Amino acid sequence: MSVEKENSFDYEKLGLKCGLEIHQQLDTTKLFCNCPSVLRSDAPDFTVERKLHAVAGESGEVDVAASYQASLGKKFIYQGYETTCLIELDEEPPKQINEEALKIALQVAVLLNCRVLHVTQVMRKTVVDGSNTGGFQRTVLIAQDGYVETGYGKVGIESIALEEDAARIISNEKDKVVYRLDRLGIPLIEIATSPDIKNPEQAKEVALYIGEILRACKVKRGIGTIRQDVNMSIKKYGGNRIEIKGVQEPQLIIKTINSEIERQGKLFSEKKKIDREVRKALPSGETEFLRPLPSAARMYPETDLPLLKIKESLIDDIRSNLPKLKKEFEKELHSLGLTEELIKVVLNEGLLEEFKELLKIYHHPLFVAKMIGMYPKTIASHENKGFEEVYGLLAEYFLDILHALKNKKISEEDVREVMERIVRGKSLQEAIKFEKSELGEMEEKIMNIIKEKPGLNANAYMGLVMQEFKGKISGKEAMEIIKKHVK
Repeated sequence: MSVEKENSFDYEKLGLKCGLEIHQQLDTTKLFCNCPSVLRSDAPDFTVERKLHAVAGESGEVDVAASYQASLGKKFIYQGYETTCLIELDEEPPKQINEEALKIALQVAVLLNCRVLHVTQVMRKTVVDGSNTGGFQRTVLIAQDGYVETGYGKVGIESIALEEDAARIISNEKDKVVYRLDRLGIPLIEIATSPDIKNPEQAKEVALYIGEILRACKVKRGIGTIRQDVNMSIKKYGGNRIEIKGVQEPQLIIKTINSEIERQGKLFSEKKKIDREVRKALPSGETEFLRPLPSAARMYPETDLPLLKIKESLIDDIRSNLPKLKKEFEKELHSLGLTEELIKVVLNEGLLEEFKELLKIYHHPLFVAKMIGMYPKTIASHENKGFEEVYGLLAEYFLDILHALKNKKISEEDVREVMERIVRGKSLQEAIKFEKSELGEMEEKIMNIIKEKPGLNANAYMGLVMQEFKGKISGKEAMEIIKKHVK
């Protein structure tokens, strides 16, 4: 049997069913204690050694994935700091759930059209790979039965849960694993879609939309703060569910789904069994085996915490204070006169709050957007530096530059030159100092430039003049002189 090539599959004929699980860290203190959610790079203050054992879940059975992990017989070393508490070491009962994290999860639930559960139970999920000191992860179901609209139809949101992140793995050897406790307990929101996704493009669309909603809320940003898994089954090849961990990039979703179809097609053609299992996504789009697929047998109630009750008044308050989504911000920025390119820069680089604050000082939206977005981009390109590096050098000076502009110490035409000087290492006082020559002498030199290169337009002469005089004349003054001599 020949296997279909990538992007040429008939997904309907194959019977593809697909869903996503997205885990996003929230930007708060930890979920069941008050410890900071900060990752450390310095040497730990102490270590603890343990072995973990699989236990039966609420159904009375031991989960197959838990049994597999326990059979490896590894010991676990936990690194901690002065900020590590007894709850993180599983030596003290958990505190009540973090209220700020709960409110953020409720915001996401409402934005995804979900039905919030008014009474729910914190559960323990058996995890014996060492990533949780107690051998379980605490998780609580917050909402169900939501949906998102896509170009291929509606996709259900099956559940939204709030749970603890796992400890951070430092090293993995044959007989032991070393974990760091700085990440353990950071609040994670887990969003699981229904298996309504019909093709890889729709999966990508759903991931991007959910990502937009998450970024509108108070979540952590950066590498490792969001983890994305794909669940899929193919009816033609037996219909067993495969969970693929770590499909981080939207474009990788498409490659990974197509690669898994190809892998299963090959096994099917060789009459080999396709097992229910967890696999790891690789950068190539291919996957590798991790462990058997877990079952519901690993869940049981958390006996140290009472039922979680979510009042209707809290949900009403959440509904009336929802964060704006990207489309709403785009509309707002467009009404302020920003171009499409500037809107993308402000939103994609996360400059919206900075833009709003600076606008209070100097209410010229188009100019302020150029100053914090476009100018750093062009300076970064010119100086062969990264945008983040250039922005970091300039950010603390934006207010001072605008005050200098407002007090007429510099003109708008001078600002980019001021920023370039700062990036090259000059102080603010040096950067805003522009030595002015006598305008009569300057006008004569500009006339000579025009005579030497006749026939150009005013903007072309402007570029030549600014290049020649390097800040000795403002752009406004230069253009006034040019227009006197160029029709």
